[in-house]
Amino acid sequence: MKHKFFINKENAIIVIVDIQEKLVQAMKEKDKVVNNCSHLIECGRIQCIPIVVTEQYSKGLGPTISELKDILPIYNPIEKITFDCCGENFFNEALSALKRKKIILTGMETHVCVLQTCLSLIKNGFDVHIVKDAVCSRTKDNFKTAIEIMRNAGAVITCTETVLFQLLEKAGTEEFKAIAKKIK
Repeated sequence: MKHKFFINKENAIIVIVDIQEKLVQAMKEKDKVVNNCSHLIECGRIQCIPIVVTEQYSKGLGPTISELKDILPIYNPIEKITFDCCGENFFNEALSALKRKKIILTGMETHVCVLQTCLSLIKNGFDVHIVKDAVCSRTKDNFKTAIEIMRNAGAVITCTETVLFQLLEKAGTEEFKAIAKKIK
């Protein structure tokens, strides 16, 4: 079995791409995506998993939505104008400094910034886990096409609860109890 399918709290980084005030308004699946990202943030906070947040042209699209910004352990977004997060040096430097190779990728829009970032991360040697229920596009066709491309490129397509339970590893811990309470 390929090692790219395995993630744990010691090797993972959560990346949240462009969940911003004006962009969210155009998304039909926004509530599901925001809810699932909040679960991932909570798990990351409890388990000390680094969380990297990006914002696409925040002057025009606004900041990260308050529902996520307010629960982040540290709000220090990486501003970008490139669709591909890897096109921004600060993003690459942040990942490099963390010395981890597993990316849990979430955000908006699946077929633009998330897709381009995923492809570059794979090209740069990262194992990318696309959290399918924590990404969205304005249209279902764009979303489906992007998921298919990322799967074909080598990304692991997963879902929020799968990621949470992989990171938690076992029941009975305080971390498990805290997360289990949130997802019920």
